[in-house]
Amino acid sequence: MKLYISRYIFLFTVVLLISCGDDQSEVYNVFRYNQINHITSLDPVFAKSQNNIWATHHLFDGLVRLDDSLNVVPAIAKSWNISEDGLTYTFILQDNVKFHKNKCIDENRRVTARDVSYSLRRLISEKVNSPGSWLFTDKVDGPESFEAEDDTTFVMKLNQPFIPMMGILTMQYCSILPQECVEYYKSDFRSNPVGTGQFQFKRWEENQALFLVKNEEYFGGTNHNLDGIKTTFIPDKKIAFLELLNGNLDFVNGLESSFIHDLLTQEGDLLSKRKEALNLIKAPYLNSEYLGINMVNQPEGSPLRVKEIRQALNLGLDRKLMLTSLRNGVGKPANAGFVPSGLPSHDPLKVQGYEYNPDSALILISKAGYDSSNPLPEIELFTNKDYLDLTTFIARQWQEIGVKTKIEVLESSILRDGMRKSSVPFFRASWIADYPDAESFLCMFYSKYPAPPNYTNYSNSEYDMLYEKAIKTEDIAERYELYHQMDNILIEDAPVIFLFYDETALFFQKNISGVSGNAVNLLMVDDIKKEREIGAD
Repeated sequence: MKLYISRYIFLFTVVLLISCGDDQSEVYNVFRYNQINHITSLDPVFAKSQNNIWATHHLFDGLVRLDDSLNVVPAIAKSWNISEDGLTYTFILQDNVKFHKNKCIDENRRVTARDVSYSLRRLISEKVNSPGSWLFTDKVDGPESFEAEDDTTFVMKLNQPFIPMMGILTMQYCSILPQECVEYYKSDFRSNPVGTGQFQFKRWEENQALFLVKNEEYFGGTNHNLDGIKTTFIPDKKIAFLELLNGNLDFVNGLESSFIHDLLTQEGDLLSKRKEALNLIKAPYLNSEYLGINMVNQPEGSPLRVKEIRQALNLGLDRKLMLTSLRNGVGKPANAGFVPSGLPSHDPLKVQGYEYNPDSALILISKAGYDSSNPLPEIELFTNKDYLDLTTFIARQWQEIGVKTKIEVLESSILRDGMRKSSVPFFRASWIADYPDAESFLCMFYSKYPAPPNYTNYSNSEYDMLYEKAIKTEDIAERYELYHQMDNILIEDAPVIFLFYDETALFFQKNISGVSGNAVNLLMVDDIKKEREIGAD
């Protein structure tokens, strides 16, 4: 298998080098990384998961973007103004942004405000059915809320103030597209993307590899070191790590449970035997891992209907041991609510969550009316194969407090579909920040939102009131206090089992520099450089 994968990667690298130019002796510097999940679409309105997000980030730009410190900075828009009432956003566009060259579009076609209006109107269109359309639900009155005043002036009008809106506009969903190319390719735009990004589309071999080449006319300047990006889709994390160690990949993101002890110490540092070949960067990652409880779709007699049982399950889990045993210390125990560390509003003093306390868990189970004569019914927990070790650890922990758990393993796509349709009553999941604000996490429990983001179908009138107030509050300290109150309500009601706040673990070769971690785990290649290989001719 190892030999086969190596040949597979080598073959496609050769193909890319040949296809990048007429002079086959020219040396090309290609940055190679792997995604375990294949790309489903290169159309940014379907950039829901990390595999799609990273690819579309290389290809497209929005009005604004995030820098490494998660500040909102200019992209296609060079400046903007927000009215005093928080309802009108006016953007002034740069006049030197060009779309990639393609047969569907005039050469040297520049981006105008009409492209911005078209792209955001398309995002919310029911015909397109984008998974990101909910971002503007209850925030705009319809397509007329996005208007081009002239070629360089775009205006967006909200129907109520929404403080995190600038963060939303940094998302890949809000990328700017040329209407003529979408209409030319129609549904095939997913595999014929035309954007403005610093890399442009070359070829996509679905489920195998994606090839991008440098956009020499990028308005933000080009990284003169990298000539292209190659993304492979090796689904087995262990094989991907072997390819990294063999030098066939430049970069791997994340951990592999069966391979972790061959890379990291128990404290989460790179093993000394790996330091000569690899670098490791760890950073807070705005991702909360949890078990979700569907609050309206539980089987008759399910103990998960009872708040004391949900609280007991939280108390009966040793999160520190879980992270030490399964992740070699990568991640932080989720002991302070749902909003993860890495956000400025995260405050473990004002939001005190669950610590491991099996004795208190047993008291709550007894209070709920369960004992040896009336034992708890078995609980069914749904997961995918990547998290079987995690859910098995949790089930063993709960067994110590008298809770029997049956683990059902589903394909990832089937599990996600079940979460959307509310057909899985208890599930393992994670929520990654769409933008760097606690609202991106707390919106998951606002009762007026469907799934996504409200996969638990949670409803609490006090919580809703605080949420509606928070999204209109400009005073940062006051907004953070509202966030803390909301998180404390979640701790009390326990619609989820809080697991851990994630951290990024970025492994890369010694000849790669400029890699930086960021809390949204977005692969930013702006500063990445690869020491050129010698002898290719």
